[in-house]
Amino acid sequence: MNYLSHLYLSFDNEPITIGNFIADFVKGKKYLEYPEDVQQGILIHREIDSYADNHPIFLEGKRRLAVEYRHYAGVIMDVYYDHFLSKNWSDYSQEDLKTFCQRHYKLLRNNQSLLPERCSYLLGYMETGDWLYNYQFLEGIQFALSGMARRTSFKSGMEKAVKNLTDDYDRFEKEFQAFFEEILAHIHNFTDQIKNK
Repeated sequence: MNYLSHLYLSFDNEPITIGNFIADFVKGKKYLEYPEDVQQGILIHREIDSYADNHPIFLEGKRRLAVEYRHYAGVIMDVYYDHFLSKNWSDYSQEDLKTFCQRHYKLLRNNQSLLPERCSYLLGYMETGDWLYNYQFLEGIQFALSGMARRTSFKSGMEKAVKNLTDDYDRFEKEFQAFFEEILAHIHNFTDQIKNK
């Protein structure tokens, strides 16, 4: 799952949101250096990734993309799923998407002391380009995938993956909707367990 999904699956708990956002930049046991609530957010982020990477629906979409994009297929799926979450936002939240995005940019900005340097750098680009809001548009997906393609060590071809999305759009969307209901329930339960330890 990509940035928007991780923020949404923090369920409006601010320290967990911060941990969920920075998790990719915090390796191994370094998460123990953060406040306890932020640690929980990092662990929730890892659980989201693990759940997605082993879920049959996610794996099926990834399998179709792997023919062309090999090990980058999972990264592309993450972006696709943020697209479907943002496009269908009103199905999942009563808060306007623009308001949600602006509120979270502000939260992360106000807590930059907790953000690793590379993560803080990323946030600047994300807010300037309003990535979270623009995931709902195919142009926003194109921008995200093209940026990722430029940053890969090898030629990934990810900039072409919008065509795979549009060619198989209804199928990917139905898979997302089924998957997201399941991950919502799973992460609610996981969050309750980790907070009650």
